[in-house]
Amino acid sequence: MDSEMLSILCTPDTREPLEGASEELLLNVNEKIAQGTVKTAGGTLVSETLEEALVSKDGKKLYPVKNGIPILLA
Repeated sequence: MDSEMLSILCTPDTREPLEGASEELLLNVNEKIAQGTVKTAGGTLVSETLEEALVSKDGKKLYPVKNGIPILLA
């Protein structure tokens, strides 16, 4: 993700800054997705693995990036 774009992005609900998710975090989350234990904030089971994602500074929220476009849904 472009660093200039990343510098202006924030979480939609709290306006907390976002940063790129580390490879380690993505591996961990994708493993949990494969196990069927990851859900969205709305309770829907996540089945699609992540190639790229943004994470809130506090590490509590993860937002997927698909085809270079961040999906920032509350």
